[in-house]
Amino acid sequence: MSPSSGFSADSRRSSEAWTSFAPVVDIHPTKKNTTMRNLWTKAGVFSSVSIAFGSMLWSQKKTDSDQAASSCTPADTKPSSPYELKLVQVLFRHGARTPLKSIPDVMEAQWVPTLLEPPAHTHINYVVTDLLGGPRPSAPVEDSYRRNILTGGTFPGQLTTVGMQQLYELGKRLRRKYVEEIPFLSSTFSPAEVYVRSTNIVRTIESAKCLVAGLFQQKQKEIVHILTTEAESEILYPNYHGCKLLKILGSHRWAESSTLPDIAADLQSIQNELGIAAHQHIDFILIRDDMVARETHGLPCPPVLDTWRNKVEQRAVDMICHVYEPSKRENLQLCVGPLLHTLLGNLEEKLQGTSSEPNRKLFLYSAHDTTLIPCLMALGVFDMRWPPYAADITLELHQHRQTKEAFVKVSYIDQDQLIPGCSGVYCPLQEFKQALSAYSLSSELYQSLCNNTEGLTEP
Repeated sequence: MSPSSGFSADSRRSSEAWTSFAPVVDIHPTKKNTTMRNLWTKAGVFSSVSIAFGSMLWSQKKTDSDQAASSCTPADTKPSSPYELKLVQVLFRHGARTPLKSIPDVMEAQWVPTLLEPPAHTHINYVVTDLLGGPRPSAPVEDSYRRNILTGGTFPGQLTTVGMQQLYELGKRLRRKYVEEIPFLSSTFSPAEVYVRSTNIVRTIESAKCLVAGLFQQKQKEIVHILTTEAESEILYPNYHGCKLLKILGSHRWAESSTLPDIAADLQSIQNELGIAAHQHIDFILIRDDMVARETHGLPCPPVLDTWRNKVEQRAVDMICHVYEPSKRENLQLCVGPLLHTLLGNLEEKLQGTSSEPNRKLFLYSAHDTTLIPCLMALGVFDMRWPPYAADITLELHQHRQTKEAFVKVSYIDQDQLIPGCSGVYCPLQEFKQALSAYSLSSELYQSLCNNTEGLTEP
């Protein structure tokens, strides 16, 4: 989700996180330098370097051996397990969609309306509201995308039938794990148990709906409320519109990302091979987006991309890493600090019994690749690969039945992760909180940082 007015239209569309599309029509029945330094010090920027960028290079690890070696490895599936699963939080990317923009001057794919037909088994009774249950907020960015029509007659960024099925399958996987293998969730949707929140963008709203349909097999006691918020307050992606400092910092990073020597040289080469005119503004994220969308839906790609595919993937990741600049902790704080604070808060409320919904067991957050990437960076487990459609980060909270000690287990696309700073895959809660302490931001501190832009200039 690229910064707003500081970017060209093409640059904005290169970043999915600040994109929204066709509105839901069918909604179912801050100061001196010392001040800045003080703020960042409070946020943990000048703390120990032990949890700096190097941690993100830890590889993903499947963990049977780690679990065996750890003395604190729960096994909820065993009848005699002394551990109890208390809470699950799932942060997931939407499913496959139409591209944000087609690669210019190349053969165009036909993005026809029949690619968007919802499967009958993904239908549920749902409504989209604001966070307090009121009317769904306006989504002005979506309206801007309705001015663009892809070849074939559809709008950019729309969830396709393939994408709907991907989220339905993710829901089924969660059902197998948390309903069938572990009798944790009820087999029928209950709002007392399940909280559903989405970015106020159609494809994520529809993705949430499809996941719920798969998880509960269309069985529901009550209507499903999918909660959203206005763009300025969104925490489910790096919010360039709601955070002045992030907008300034991010705008410069986006502008630089395509001009880095290696990236620029490769971009010139692929642009020449594709026959794209010099005046066209493209980048590797845009190229990758269109390429992957075509491949996923069986639509033809320019043959040149066959030999460039791996390089396109690599350069797109190089660009997004430059934008998020994980070696500078403040960038990740501003990108995902409030979201991480919310996830940690949910864990604490469950343990302390202070939640307004004491029976809540599952939090679902429907978001974007540009949400998952900085979260994976903050967790120290980004594998330098772009998250695929329907990728998920799952946080499980476990508690020892006798000692009441709490543990957190993180998985990414159903693969358990060893978080740097944690003594095992099942990470003691205090270790987990310490691992994220460099990045988690309360809303108050976040706003203080965002508004402190003295001495900085907008692009």
